[in-house]
Amino acid sequence: MKQRTLAREVAISGRGLHTGDLVTLTMKPAPADHGIVFKRVDLPGSPEIKPHISLIGDLVRNTGLVSGHLKIHLVEHVLSALHGCGVDNVLIEMNASEPPIMDGSAKPFVNLILQGEPVEQEQDREYFTLDAPVSVTSGNSSVIALPCDEFRISCTSSDDRGIHTQHLSLTIDPDTYITQIAAARTFTIYEDIEELVKLGKIKGGSLDCAVVIKGDKIISKEPLRFNDEFVRHKILDIVGDVRLLGMPLKAHIIAMRPGHAINAELTKALWARGEEKKKNAKKKPRTSVLPTETALDIRRILEMVPHRYPFVLIDRVVEFVGEDELVAIKNVTVNEPCFQGHFPNNPVFPGVLQLETMAQAAGILLLRRTSNNGKTPLFMSADKVKFRKPVRPGDQLIVNAKITKMRGDKLAAAECTCSVGGSVVSSAEVMFGLVAEGEE
Repeated sequence: MKQRTLAREVAISGRGLHTGDLVTLTMKPAPADHGIVFKRVDLPGSPEIKPHISLIGDLVRNTGLVSGHLKIHLVEHVLSALHGCGVDNVLIEMNASEPPIMDGSAKPFVNLILQGEPVEQEQDREYFTLDAPVSVTSGNSSVIALPCDEFRISCTSSDDRGIHTQHLSLTIDPDTYITQIAAARTFTIYEDIEELVKLGKIKGGSLDCAVVIKGDKIISKEPLRFNDEFVRHKILDIVGDVRLLGMPLKAHIIAMRPGHAINAELTKALWARGEEKKKNAKKKPRTSVLPTETALDIRRILEMVPHRYPFVLIDRVVEFVGEDELVAIKNVTVNEPCFQGHFPNNPVFPGVLQLETMAQAAGILLLRRTSNNGKTPLFMSADKVKFRKPVRPGDQLIVNAKITKMRGDKLAAAECTCSVGGSVVSSAEVMFGLVAEGEE
């Protein structure tokens, strides 16, 4: 795939969402390997800034950049449009600190890009590729990036009341982005507006550039553009925020209740992983040492644990966090044997099996840490067990397990949670031991 720029200069004008300032944004063609660069033509010397995660600034309802005294606010919609449309090299001139908000979506910037006619350049495009899973969690929000040979986003958007929960999974390419993502507008909860005003934000905000959610009602100057417009805008923001890697991304991002702050944390984690990968590539391989596994597929899980059908409850370990923590997946299908009797007309995944799923995840941690393959991790006790929401066929359990105590290489305690769609459905503190065959 070749790099792309614009064939001609194009411009757009409007007011900034947070500053309220009138601004003209001009996109100009740029040579290969130039990248995306913002230029403040209203400041002495017309300083430039190349968007990168190391320059992250304000993250309150926008993604801002800071380089010395130079600041630019709310870059995510412009970066999203360029990333989504596959434009690599462009000089963006602005005569204020913030791009125009326009209608609150990326569609005006997509139209601007198409007006500028993207053209291929001679240089090949470089992608940021992932070699191992990366995840970040903050409160009830979590984002996981998995290795993938394309750019895909699976996102769940929800408010605290669960009234506007939406889910969507898409492969992001220019056609999909332009038709399915770009037009989704930014939105806010009505109760948050007063606080944003107190913070000096949304001086240019109105129903012309945002959708407002008040209780179960939608306040908007026009009907929703998509039935699931909110989750589509969340995907739009992710596309823009991860472009702070400095190059287009290939990965599968699984996001639960994302926002700019956690998007930035994911991008930082991705960048750190990329730097670690480069550092390791420079080291001479040591054939006498086996590489450390960062994830386990079902074949490796079956090699490690003694469980077999129908009691293997971990489908994949997507990430190990050091020696003492992991993130795993249990896919709950309608074919689970337990649903024959629990309950045929209202299937609910039993709480005891959720507890067993958490214990198996913790058991994998202990087996991996002590290299005691061939032994069986057995329950000794379970404490602070809570079941918060029913789990049903079609749900995907995200299991977090963390070892909190070790006694030799035989006993361990762990804190575990199961989440569905970003919400914790069950949790427990478990204690278990490793027992060899025939051992009392």
